[in-house]
Amino acid sequence: MTLVLDSGAVTALAGDKERLAALARRGAWPPKVPAVVLAECLTGDHRRDHAANRLLRTCTIVPVEEPLAREAARLRATSRRARHVSAVDAVVAALAAGEPRPTVLTGDPADLLSLTEQSDAAVTVVRI
Repeated sequence: MTLVLDSGAVTALAGDKERLAALARRGAWPPKVPAVVLAECLTGDHRRDHAANRLLRTCTIVPVEEPLAREAARLRATSRRARHVSAVDAVVAALAAGEPRPTVLTGDPADLLSLTEQSDAAVTVVRI
C-alpha cells in the first residue's frame, strides 16, 4: 500500500503519535506528500509549524513536475465538483492514482473522491 497525505491529514497526524505508530506498524510509512501540500499546511513560522515539520521529515516529499500537474488538471476539470475542488487536492489525487495500491488520508473525502473517480486507478480515500 502507498499512503498519500493531503494537508488535512498532515495537520491531523502531526500531533497524534499513537496514530502514527499504528500506521508504521501496518507498514504504511513513510507516506508520500506532494510538495504543494506544504503551502496549505504550513505557516512559515517554525514555532507554529514544529509538529508538522517533525512529521514531514519522516515523509517522502514529491515534487510536482509537469506530467503530474497536467494529470491533476485533467482530474479537476472532469470532476463532478470541478468548481469546488482545489488544485492542491487534484495534485494529491493525481499522485495517488499513479501509485501501487494507493490510500489517501484526508480531512475532506468528498473532494478527493470526486477527483479519484476520474482516474483509472482504484484509490482508497479515508477520512482522517
